[in-house]
Amino acid sequence: MTKKTLILIATTGSAALLLGAWGFQYIGGFAPCKMCIWQRYPHGAAIVLGVLAFAFPGIRPLPLLGALAAATTAGVGFYHAGVEQGWWEGPSTCTSGDIGGLSAEELMNQIMSAPLARCDEIPWEMFGISMAGWNGLFSAGLVLVWIAAWRVR
Repeated sequence: MTKKTLILIATTGSAALLLGAWGFQYIGGFAPCKMCIWQRYPHGAAIVLGVLAFAFPGIRPLPLLGALAAATTAGVGFYHAGVEQGWWEGPSTCTSGDIGGLSAEELMNQIMSAPLARCDEIPWEMFGISMAGWNGLFSAGLVLVWIAAWRVR
């Protein structure tokens, strides 16, 4: 495969994942949590890097930067999937906390400041893998495509 073909695959892959996230949000009605939003930024960066790498194929580090962006969203996706599965704790601003020992007023404040969507709940899954897990898997694949693009002269 040519360098431009690989860059096009990687760029459209990130665009497809980002469009899928927006589709779940705006068509499916799934409100994104904080970590869901975090996973979107690297996809946006990968798209910009892909457009630049496609337009200026002589700038050698661009595919590596695209791989870094894809690896970032894959890492956040896998971390988020682990939070959803209860393997580790997520950010306190995005998950449920212990309510033991809270006064009624403190409990009400915690309820009122709770995020619309929590990071430790799985809103949708397929084959036992959540959206965050699928993003991690597909983004890890995009890392390989970006690296292949970088290796092609």
